[in-house]
Amino acid sequence: MPIYEYKAFAVGGAVQSGIIDADTERDARSKLRTKNLLVSKLVQTRGGRRVRKGTKGTKGTKSTGFLARLAAERGKVGPGPRENEIIGSMTRQLATLLGSGIALVESMTAIVDQAENRKMETMFREVREKIQQGHSLADALELHPRWFSELYVNMVRAGQASGNLDLVLARIADYMQTQRALRRKITGALMYPVMMLSLGFLVVTVLMTKVVPEITAMLIDQGKALPASTQLLVNVSTFFQDFWWAIFLGIGLISFTVERIYNRHPAGRLAIDKNLLRVPVLGQLLLKAAVGRFTRTLSTLLQSGVNVIQGLEITEKVVGNRVIADATKHIRIRVLEGTDISTPLKNSGVFPTVVGYMVAVGEQSGELEEMLDRIASAYDEEIDVVTERLTSLMEPIMIVFLAVIVGYIVYAIIQPILQIGQI
Repeated sequence: MPIYEYKAFAVGGAVQSGIIDADTERDARSKLRTKNLLVSKLVQTRGGRRVRKGTKGTKGTKSTGFLARLAAERGKVGPGPRENEIIGSMTRQLATLLGSGIALVESMTAIVDQAENRKMETMFREVREKIQQGHSLADALELHPRWFSELYVNMVRAGQASGNLDLVLARIADYMQTQRALRRKITGALMYPVMMLSLGFLVVTVLMTKVVPEITAMLIDQGKALPASTQLLVNVSTFFQDFWWAIFLGIGLISFTVERIYNRHPAGRLAIDKNLLRVPVLGQLLLKAAVGRFTRTLSTLLQSGVNVIQGLEITEKVVGNRVIADATKHIRIRVLEGTDISTPLKNSGVFPTVVGYMVAVGEQSGELEEMLDRIASAYDEEIDVVTERLTSLMEPIMIVFLAVIVGYIVYAIIQPILQIGQI
């Protein structure tokens, strides 16, 4: 059923806008008239974009494939943190509705009514429309890769195949909530040193461009030779005054270059991730986070009915570290050759030894999913410990670093003043 975006005049002259689904434009106007709305503008939309008049429908395999490719191109950028949180909440609500015996279409109607913004409402309406046309929920979600990841879609597809869609949706919601909590822990741990460095750089910039030049100008007016420390300070201050823009431009270029290398060049991303894992304390945090994400994701997929090969393939894409991703790919290849998971995992040299042994025990006992989930929970606790250790370690380092810089500035200013006083 097509979806239309409208603007209309309500009783009293107030302007209202929204979206409505109807078979035709005339049907949409009729529905709005029953609500005492006088339509001033009515435009068909698809995927959040307006559809030009005369555009053919999307029936048939070719048109559906084209829509999927178009959606994939538009869906390269994933949802933001807030939108991701809403998707998780909607997933849990859908699981509750289905678990209560409500039909899928009716459940999707309830989800549409609760959408918080126009884009999400349009997206959920399109999903409902595809389901009404006979598509499965997984196929409908697959047309919106910006909102629903490959992991999400494959878990839904496995849930539909096993007849446990409500349980799988609840498991997806739990997984998304766990991953959000993990990201918050890591972001919180890294935010403190970044804020301290940014604040320190700002303070030093103000000192070198405003305070130091005024004081050193008075010293230079005395006509005396400045000590080496003071002369160095004057030179640095002059550089800050004349080329402050170059400093910020350089920082921006370095950030842009690193980001481009990380996202566009696999070898560069591998080198960056490998060196980050070697950083004391920080490397431990990133490694534990990646291993925790690996075990949690694979456990969730296997519990949802996804086979091991496909589960490893999906996990490789979401693990978040190229070193762990390459190791996951190697494990998948070895499993395709007929080996178990634990043997290549132990031999990878990337995963901690205890993880390999616990996975081996899980395979032997037939409880691999539960063992992976247990490993992930253990690593979540270890992440809390490493996060506190990183914060407690970075705090004195940042304080000492800033104290040294400010102390040198004070010393370089006081030294010639004391010399003048002695004369």
